[in-house]
Amino acid sequence: MTARLLIFISLFVILIPNVSSAQASSLSALEGMEILRKAFVGVNDFTAEITQEKQLSLMKRKIVTTGEVRFKKPDIFYMELNAPYASRVLLKDNSLTLKLPKEGIRQKLALPPEQGLARWFEFLDHPVKTLPAGFDIRAERRGGTIFLQITPREKGVMKALQLVFQQGGELRRLIIEENNRDKTVITFSRMKKNTGLSEKDFRLD
Repeated sequence: MTARLLIFISLFVILIPNVSSAQASSLSALEGMEILRKAFVGVNDFTAEITQEKQLSLMKRKIVTTGEVRFKKPDIFYMELNAPYASRVLLKDNSLTLKLPKEGIRQKLALPPEQGLARWFEFLDHPVKTLPAGFDIRAERRGGTIFLQITPREKGVMKALQLVFQQGGELRRLIIEENNRDKTVITFSRMKKNTGLSEKDFRLD
């Protein structure tokens, strides 16, 4: 999994935990981003359990892993996947560290400032009046379920990302489609907000 893809996962997992209800049967892209902005209200940290299903284009069977995610304002995100495909990711603003315990691999990347969490927090700190540059965004409501799809205009690893959540704010799934035809579906459960996470809860070792 590349650093850019991990950035997309971390950003949109972070944005959802406290999403407000959508009233309209259809949503504009601006309305969809405003729902994301409202997700920050009153949320200082959160944890959630995840199940990840990875469908590789060259394999018929899915690779299924479980794990957890953690987030703490203003800019720390952690994701851990359990064995047999164990990995840990720590993102602090634009500094990303990936650890593969079984392989003994540890990689650290300094991402461009515009790809860090601080930029997105600044963007979503006020009501959304314009869309972020470089993305096509679609939002819609089907019954009580909200769908938000984000497609980068610049061709890279990710083809599209879709969030599926209930209008009451419960995140259900994160779907990531890559240009190599790989597909990842992350399902969320047991989400807990404002649990009082500290710095020690975001250590890779």
